[in-house]
Amino acid sequence: MDEKGALTLLGFAQKGRMLVAGESGVDVFLKKDKLQLMIIASDLAAERQTSWQQKAAENEIETIIFSTKSQLGLAIGMSPRSVIGITDAQMAQALLKKLL
Repeated sequence: MDEKGALTLLGFAQKGRMLVAGESGVDVFLKKDKLQLMIIASDLAAERQTSWQQKAAENEIETIIFSTKSQLGLAIGMSPRSVIGITDAQMAQALLKKLL
């Protein structure tokens, strides 16, 4: 697992507009069926993690529990974020390679 590399990729994804961050934004893109991968912060409450995993599973979106809310926010130049949705298929695959 290459955590530092994955956080760097998240920064590139943000610059390239290949992600949506935050619960409300991810929820909108999830309903529009525009997500390729969902990243959930490891320090998010267990019931919220489960809720997001269920939403993703219903929409056949792969999920990864990774990093903290603070680190995820920092990586994309924002305040702490509990969930991030990746909209680009190639970026999703690159992140999966780093994290699995």
